[in-house]
Parts: sequence; structure tokens; C-alpha cells
Amino acid sequence: MQIDWAAIGSVFGVSLAASVALVVLFTLGVGGLARREKAAARGESAALAVTGAYVCFAACAAAVAYGFYLIVAKA
Repeated sequence: MQIDWAAIGSVFGVSLAASVALVVLFTLGVGGLARREKAAARGESAALAVTGAYVCFAACAAAVAYGFYLIVAKA
């Protein structure tokens, strides 16, 4: 039995990059919503921050849905 270490390394690298990307996107989304709260307390508008937050959350949801698709449809 031979172990393809290059394939294992590739899977590890892609998984690590995808995990970090999802965490960063979610963090940016939460940060955008926090800016909305701060702006509301000061009486300002934070439409750009809220829009960016929703875009980040939508990208997270799309990545998770694509992962489910890969698991279910390719299995």
C-alpha cells in the first residue's frame, strides 16, 4: 500500500485555506454589523458597512452550500 503524500498535502492546504477564508469572511461580517451599532449610537448611517456584512455572510453561506454540494453530489 502506497500513500500519496502529495495528495494528502494538497487536501490539507486547500482545507486550511478554505477554513481561514471562511473565518475571515464571517469575522468581517460581524465587524460590519458592529459598525452599524456604533454608527446608530452616534446617529450616523452605516449603509456601506451593513451591505459589506451581508455580502460577507452571503459568501460564507455560498461556500458552505458548495461544500455540501461537493459532499452530496460527488459522493
